[in-house]
Amino acid sequence: MSYAIQWLRSLLFNAQMYVAMLVVGILYLPAAVWSREGAIAGCHAYCRWVRWTAGWMIGLKVEIRGTPPTDEVMVAPKHQSFLDVLMIYGAMPRGKFIFKAILKYAPVIGQFGLRIGCIPVDRGKRGQAIKQMLADVQAGRALPGQLIIYPQGTRIAPGVKAPYKIGTGALYRELGQPVVPVATNVGVFWPKRGVYRHQGTAVFEFLPRIAPGLEIADFMRRLETAVETASDKLAAEARFPLRGL
Repeated sequence: MSYAIQWLRSLLFNAQMYVAMLVVGILYLPAAVWSREGAIAGCHAYCRWVRWTAGWMIGLKVEIRGTPPTDEVMVAPKHQSFLDVLMIYGAMPRGKFIFKAILKYAPVIGQFGLRIGCIPVDRGKRGQAIKQMLADVQAGRALPGQLIIYPQGTRIAPGVKAPYKIGTGALYRELGQPVVPVATNVGVFWPKRGVYRHQGTAVFEFLPRIAPGLEIADFMRRLETAVETASDKLAAEARFPLRGL
């Protein structure tokens, strides 16, 4: 019976979350049209709403560990669910994502994403996409903020290993900025697919910076080791079974 109740609570939470996205998009549209700051304010308002409703509707709390950056850096998080997009963005003042090109056509997400400085990338074109991404990022440097790129490119469930893509290393070399890795265990509570959301505390941990100037191969090894090791520890903390922990 408890599973059925939590499933229903999850369904209601998911539904209101998308309704709220539309409402916030409409309410903040004039401010977003007027300025980038207005669009950022709208996005932060939505992040706060989702965090608040997740706490009392489905019993999913959020804990932020470490120090979210406020300066010009790259941020390289573990991607496990839609919630990590919102909570990592909401923890920083002016985040802007590298995101799939198709998302720029999505209602609200696409319009606000482009307005806050997100950069769409066609992942299917590989080498050409990396060149275009580098050009677009350089063009967008006039918009200050924290550039967020998911090194694995997609949502990866806890305990599942997947390669880190070279585009993150190319950006690291091109921009010459510090990189802040971010670990999480949110996928334990918010699976990649399905309605059900588990109760508990999802942790998002901003890890020590990786300084600029490393060779790409060395940087990629350090990034992967930092994010995967910390994310596995957080999953184990949430009592998710992982081999070797």
